Amino acid sequence: MWQHRSGGRPRVFGHRGAMGYAPENTFASFERAVEIGVDAIELDVHLTADGEVVVIHDHELDRTTDGEGIVGEKTLAELKSVDAGRRFGEEFTGQRIPTLGEVLEWAQGRCVLDIEIKGGPWPYPGLEAKVVELIREHEMTDETMVISFHHPTVATVKSLAPEIAVGTLWSARPLDPVGVARGAGANAILPMWPYCDAETVERAHLAGLSVHPWTVSEPRAIERLIALGVDSICSNHPDVVVGALRKHSGG
Repeated sequence: MWQHRSGGRPRVFGHRGAMGYAPENTFASFERAVEIGVDAIELDVHLTADGEVVVIHDHELDRTTDGEGIVGEKTLAELKSVDAGRRFGEEFTGQRIPTLGEVLEWAQGRCVLDIEIKGGPWPYPGLEAKVVELIREHEMTDETMVISFHHPTVATVKSLAPEIAVGTLWSARPLDPVGVARGAGANAILPMWPYCDAETVERAHLAGLSVHPWTVSEPRAIERLIALGVDSICSNHPDVVVGALRKHSGG
């Protein structure tokens, strides 16, 4: 899944599931993404006050749930008591913040996971080791990639688990994207899509790195990425990517 396949179609990644259609990082969103036909689901993890790995994007609860406060200062029980769906739409009332273990168990045989480890401004000492432990426990080492904007985190995961694929995220183009990836022991680069160009893709592929741009739902931009030969395209609306790929292949 994480190796570059010359001539292969880009894989479809659902950003936080299918967050254009369901509340992000919830089972409703993950299930919608699978219904659409994604190859992988991208999600985000934090660490609770009592040492549990939970799936949520923000460091704070306010934007996506009916709770308040900082995720890392809450226990798992406190986080499970908040509603993670109602803010998106009344029909999603009752969606809860999942644990990473719950999602790994659910994903077995369904899809690959792209796990982003969150860090600053509130870093979580030991989170990398807990993520690795959960991936191994659920026998998902071949169906998971761990990614982060904090590249020392990427290097830590690789040192703990050489068998798990890792990737470097970035939201501006580094002077040397391949050098950055190699420095972290990465298998892949994940550029913000406007900074994904032909030179970057070519250099990454020559270095044996796969390329996974994020996050785009605009058809013309998706067509551009397909033409560049990227290895996946991550979208809030993965059905748009599926449609573009079908059109591109003449299907």
